[in-house]
Parts: sequence; C-alpha cells; structure tokens
Amino acid sequence: MLKIYNSLAREKQVFTPIESGKVRMYVCGMTVYDFCHLGHARVMVVFDMVARWFRASDYQVTYVRNITDIDDKIIKRANENGETIDVLTQRFIDAMDEDSARLGIIRPDIEPRATQHIQGMLDMIGKLIEKGHAYQAANGDVFYKVRSFNDYGKLSGKSLDDLRAGERVEVDTYKQDPMDFVLWKSVKPNEPNWDSPWGKGRPGWHIECSVMSAEHLGVHFDIHGGGQDLQFPHHENEIAQSEAAHSCQMANYWMHNGFVRVDDEKMSKSLGNFFTIREVLTKYDAEVVRFFILRAHYRSPLNYSDKHLDDAKAALTRLYTALRGHEVNTHNIDWNQPQAKRFKEAMDDDLNTPEAMAVLFELAKEKSPEALTLMKNLGAVVGLLQRDSDEFLKGGVAGNANIRTGNDTSQAFGDVGYTEANITQLISSRIDAKKAKNFAEADRIRKELADAGIILEDTPQGTTWRRA
Repeated sequence: MLKIYNSLAREKQVFTPIESGKVRMYVCGMTVYDFCHLGHARVMVVFDMVARWFRASDYQVTYVRNITDIDDKIIKRANENGETIDVLTQRFIDAMDEDSARLGIIRPDIEPRATQHIQGMLDMIGKLIEKGHAYQAANGDVFYKVRSFNDYGKLSGKSLDDLRAGERVEVDTYKQDPMDFVLWKSVKPNEPNWDSPWGKGRPGWHIECSVMSAEHLGVHFDIHGGGQDLQFPHHENEIAQSEAAHSCQMANYWMHNGFVRVDDEKMSKSLGNFFTIREVLTKYDAEVVRFFILRAHYRSPLNYSDKHLDDAKAALTRLYTALRGHEVNTHNIDWNQPQAKRFKEAMDDDLNTPEAMAVLFELAKEKSPEALTLMKNLGAVVGLLQRDSDEFLKGGVAGNANIRTGNDTSQAFGDVGYTEANITQLISSRIDAKKAKNFAEADRIRKELADAGIILEDTPQGTTWRRA
C-alpha cells in the first residue's frame, strides 16, 4: 500500500485516488525570468520521481506543472533588458527545458502558461466577488478577503490572529485587512495588461495556479505539490481561492519537498547564495546531480557542497563499475523477488529513495548477472543507470558539454589534454612497456594518468579506464 506524507493532515496516509487507477497531480513550476537554480532542480527531479513511481505502480498519471510567465520580477527584468516579456520568458523556458532534459526529467503531460489562462482568472475572480470573498479597492486592485474563508491556515497551521502584517505579507493601505492578498492588479505604466470588468490590469500570482489546476485537472484532484517554501502563503492562498470559489476540497494530498541549503541557509536568489543548474553541470555529470537529489529523502533538507556532489559521483561510479562489461537487458520486474520487494516497500513508504538506493548497492555487491539486471531495471524506475557504463565512467556527460551559463560557454569536464584517443595511446604504450619489462615506464604512465584523474584497471580481458 502506497503511503505519502500529506502536509494537509501532517501525517503519512495511504494514497487513495479519487478515480480508481488514475492520479491527477499538479505541481507549482518555475517563474521564468532567469536560469533555474538547484532548488528548482530538486522540485523537477522529485516530482518526476513521484510521477515515475505512480506509473510503475500501474497508475495512469496526468502530471501538470505550470509556468509563471507574468509577474513583477519578469516585468522588471524585461524592462531592464529592453525586451518584451514574451521574448524574455521564452528564452528562459527554452533554458529550463534544456536543463530538465539533461537531468533525465520526463516532460510533464501538461505545461500551462499563466498568460494563456487570463479569462479563467477573470471568471474565478468574478465568482469570488459574487460570493463575498473578494472586493475591489479604491486603487482599482481586487483583493481576496482572507477572513471570509473560515479554513484559512489549515495547510500551514498558521492562525490569522497570530500572523502580523509585514511577515511575508504585502502591506497595502487599500486593503480591508493586512492579510488580504491581491487577485487583480490595476494597470501601471510600462506593464503588460489585459481588459477586465475592474479595468485594465494583470493577475496576481496566487490566482494563476488555482485556475490552471482547475482547468486541466478539475476543481477536485488528487495531489498538489511544490517546494516547502510555497506552503505559506502561496498554497494556503490557493486553497482559500479554490475552495471558496468551487465549494469543494481542492486537493486530497499536499506534497512538499525540502529546501536545498548552502551553509545552513536556504538556497534562493533573494539571498544570493544560489547555483544555477547549468553552473553545476559544468562541474558534474547531470546523472550525478540527479542521483545526489534522489539519494536524500524528498522531504529532508538537501545540503549542497562540492564535497557532497563528489561523494554522490563516487557512489554512482560504484554502481556503473559493477555494470561494466555486463550486457543487461531490460524486462519487467518481478516485484516478488526479495530485493525488488524491498525496493518497492521503500518507495511505497512515502517515496523513501534513500532505502531504495541502498537496495541498488546491495545488488551491485552481488555482481551476479541476475542481480545486475535487476539493479539496472530498478534504476530505470527512478531514472538512473540507463547509460552505457563506459560512457559514464570515461567522463561522458550526457549532453553537458558547452553548456551556456550566461554570456559564455564552458567545457563540461576538463582534462582536454587527455582525450579518449590520447588515453588509448598511453594505455597501448604502457602495455608495450610491460612487454619489454620496462616496469618503471609502465608505472610512470599509470601515474601520469592517475594525476590527471584517469584510473587504469587491469583485468583478464585487458586494461580499462575510467575518470576518478
């Protein structure tokens, strides 16, 4: 029985779909005004893993992840660059797609953009005003009346009376209550705008997801996900809008992945301590980054450092080294097999990927053809171990080379003086030296390559090599 931690109930619960055999899941996606950072990578990888596991568990999944392509930061950046928001956002949507493809992420089934759903937002705002949950202020903005919704705070556990104006809440003298939040912003100079019953303007942030989730999954769906930082106020506000408008529960289960942290602080652009995905991929193979994210439990903090990524690289190298030289065919997994059963039990226990990864390492130690076949097939379930082992071990970086990090390009892996042809020639020279009993020269070649991060491994079948 699959259990997931429901943030709404604050406990693990058995997953029961609204419609038998089907899962409808909505995840808050990216605001596209810059390159995605490692915090975004975690959201993408985690919910890709969630969707994969539901599919492996024979559910038919409809996975929606939205794109916010209109907001204050987008408008500010476009004005600074002297370009339209369409040009700006498309550039960063393309970059996001490149990054997610490198990380082995299967595209969501539906990727709605906020600007394509303006009419739906106008309809929902009108319904909220009609029901007494929203009002137009003297400055033309339309606000949600938070105290009109009795269940406000049920997701975050926050009490309205305990929340003070100024704590993650925009203070506005036109509001009836400091906790009220904007649904529609009246037009301002140099901003894109749309016609509405309340005058020209543009939507607030929170209304976007309420509308896009309802339009693509229905007003009541199974799972709503996103980063832990969105639990309040964004997801709390989504619930208030959606449930007040539709008079039914919005989502049965709420899933939140933990923060990525640097020096015990949350990684974020506002703190200036973030690393873009493409910056990280100039130093590390994309599958190493995916493995780094997956071997931590999705709800736990993820501590970013070169040391931790080096450790992830070494661990993934052990798995690929076990596969080296073995021809493994993919086939259906027998979930009654003991290790497969343990893998499934771990994943069914709130997507416990650390325990699932431990099963892969046990299989790697066994080294039997059956164990390695199972290891590769289980790895496929979470998007790992599907490359040729030599490609990974020799430093192939799955499309990472010449990643654009901004205004320049950077070679993904160094050692440009040691191409595969160079290394093969040196190995051949070492073999000749050993045949001539010139062991000092053979040792010198081994050391030269080792100093460049290239490890030679002598086997009965010959000498192979891999990157350290």
